[in-house]
Formats: sequence, C-alpha cells, structure tokens
Amino acid sequence: MSFKKTLTQFPRNFWTVITMEFFERGSYYGVMSVLSVYLVISQDEGGLGFSKESVGIIKSTITPLLYFLPILSGAIADRFGYKKTLMFAFVLMSSGYFLTSLFTSYGLVFASLILMAIGAGFFKPVISGTIARSTDKSNSTLAFGIFYWTINLGAFLFPLILVPMLKQISWSYIFVMAAVGTGWLILLNIFVYKEPEKPSNTKSLARVLVDMVKVLGDFRFVIMIVIYSGFWILYFQQFDTVLWYVREYVDTTPVNNLVNSALGIFVSNPNWKFDVEHVTVINAGTIILLQIFISNLVKNKKALPTMITGIALGTIGMGILAISTHPYVFILGIFIFSVGEMTAHPKFISYVGLIAPEDKKALYLGYAFLYGVIGSGIGGVLGANLYVHFVDNLKNPQILWLIFSSIGLATIVGLLLYNKFLRPKTEDV
Repeated sequence: MSFKKTLTQFPRNFWTVITMEFFERGSYYGVMSVLSVYLVISQDEGGLGFSKESVGIIKSTITPLLYFLPILSGAIADRFGYKKTLMFAFVLMSSGYFLTSLFTSYGLVFASLILMAIGAGFFKPVISGTIARSTDKSNSTLAFGIFYWTINLGAFLFPLILVPMLKQISWSYIFVMAAVGTGWLILLNIFVYKEPEKPSNTKSLARVLVDMVKVLGDFRFVIMIVIYSGFWILYFQQFDTVLWYVREYVDTTPVNNLVNSALGIFVSNPNWKFDVEHVTVINAGTIILLQIFISNLVKNKKALPTMITGIALGTIGMGILAISTHPYVFILGIFIFSVGEMTAHPKFISYVGLIAPEDKKALYLGYAFLYGVIGSGIGGVLGANLYVHFVDNLKNPQILWLIFSSIGLATIVGLLLYNKFLRPKTEDV
C-alpha cells in the first residue's frame, strides 16, 4: 500500500488522536526521562533535593495511577463523552505539569504530579477507544501499529531534542514544555476532534466494579498478572535507579567523544553530552528500529515461551549493568533489555487474548494492565530503598543490579511453573 493510501484510508479523527498521542507521550516521557534526577539533585544544581526514598514513594503512587485509572475512566468516557473526557484530561495534565515547574516543597510537587497522573489516566482509554471506532477489521492492525510507533516516536524525540536544550536553561522548563505540549491539545480537542458515535452498550461505573470482581476471581489470570509484574519491577527502574546510577557512576566521556567527532563533520565545536534522558532515548529508539523485525520473528511462536525468552533477555540486560560502569557496557545492557521488552510484551497481550473467555476478551485485556500497577507500585519504593542501601551507603551498585536480575529470574521460574501446572490445556499458548 502506498504512503498516500495509508494516509487517506483513515478518517480525520484517527490522525487527530495520533497527533494528541504523540504530544502527550512526548511530554510525559520527556518529563519521566529526568524526573527522578530532578527531584533528588540539590537546589544548587537546579533540582529540589528530596531524598531518594521520598521520590520512590512519589513514583510508586503516580505510575500505578496511570495504569489503574483507565479501567474506570474508560467507562466514564463512554457515559459522558470522549470530547468532555479529553478536555478534563488535558486541563489536569497541563495544570499538573505547570504547577510542578513552580513548586519546590515535597507535598505540593507530589500533589501536582498526582494531578498530572489523573489527567493521563483519563486520556489513555479515549485515544485507543477513538482508534477502535475509527477503524475496522481491514485496517485495525495497521492503525494500532501506527499508534504504538507514535508513542515511541514521542518518547524518542522529546528527550533527545527538547529536554537537553531546556535543561541547560532550567530543569523547571522541562515541565513548562510538557504543560505546553499537553495544553495546546485543548484547542485541537475543541476545534478538530469529533465526538465518535456513542456505543450501544454503555457500562456504568458500578458495572465496571462488578466486572472487576469477576475478572479478579479468575485465579489463573490473577496469578499470571502477578508473576508477569516481576518483569515490570525491572522495567520501571529505567526511570529511577538506572538514572541515578548513570549520573553518579557512569563516565560518559567515550560516548561523548565519539558522537562529537561524528557531529564535527557537520558543525564546528559540537558539545553533545550523553545524560540521563538518553536512557529513554535508547529504549524508544530500539523499539522504533526493531519492533517490526522482532514481531515478525516471533509471530508464529507460542506466547508463553516467547514471553519467557523476552524476560530472559531483559534479565540479562539488567545483569550486564553489574559487569562494569563503562558507558558502552551500560548502553548494551539497556539495548538488550529493550529487545527483551519488545519480545515479551506484545506476546503477553496476545496471551491474555487467548486465555480470556470468548465473551470477555476486551474485559480481560483491560485488566491485564494491572501488571503496571503492581510493577510500578513495588518498583518505585523497592528500587529507591535498595539504591540507598547498596549504592549510596555500601558503594556497591553491582549488588543492586544482581538483585533486580534475580527478580527477573524469579519471574522466569514463575512462568515456567505456570506453564507446567496452570496453563489452560485447551489453548495453543
């Protein structure tokens, strides 16, 4: 299919929400690529000087909100309208980011970030819901492929280009950028976005809660979510402990010299510097480059073995960080972890679709995101406390990465046992 046909086969509403997704995710990952560092570095360095443990509490609150709220906010959007829900989401997100740029006290910063997280939690289901109603069986796969690619494009470009520039002026400008990046979407919502046709079956919030009890009563499904969450404890370290480690232990001079030598061909006296935001750039860039290749490689493989392979790669990537503080070793570790993530996660979504009852597939796929609630809820506090003990106090970051690698190994063992004893025998998974 030609590029022109690809563009014209989707209605305007599809491209409107794709634009919204790009700016919202770019703003979010732009902030998350540096947030944990900004909150802990001293005020003399431009940060807020909070303790790592207190930052862990913030991260173990706001990220689970982002993963849990879409379960409820999807039903709210169906009842009150997507356009109104988007307006609510953009106002909260933009306000949360902007207030975070102004405040310096722990309580007010925490409250501002919660405001942002609530907005983002209401935003998520509206975008996927609009795409679902803007497509059909003939183009749905392509549409959600574009959607997934757009997320990673935003996560790649904003930390790569905008964050380093703004950070040189003031770290707080990164939050202003995010406030603008989500705030202007209010105008797009008012003047361009069209309310999709209301679904015939609109669930009440009470019905959503009843369904939640039913789904959580499926013990096989719950056990799978709990086991898989172990991998996401590792994933969320990329926005906390990994960033602290880069800033405090990794001498990025060899990478800086290599990149500046290449840039010197085009500009005079380049001064590029590898910094914490580039961890997100590596992850998103790897997915942009390799996701289609990896997906094709494993498309005919069984879900559970593929998930285990991906988690094994992620565990190896985390373990590599324990080998050396050399920047190329670090980059290799993050790269391998990212390959593991893109191998495991799509197959997890596929697996949930396979094991869900035929009349409850959408319901199960919605609650599958509880892996993020558990993984981030545990990961923020656990990572911060382990980092303070083993890295700040004992000066031994190797043990930290080996501990997280052991969590990855435990996840693999858990999935192997699940595959042997609990896997539905009637499914080819």
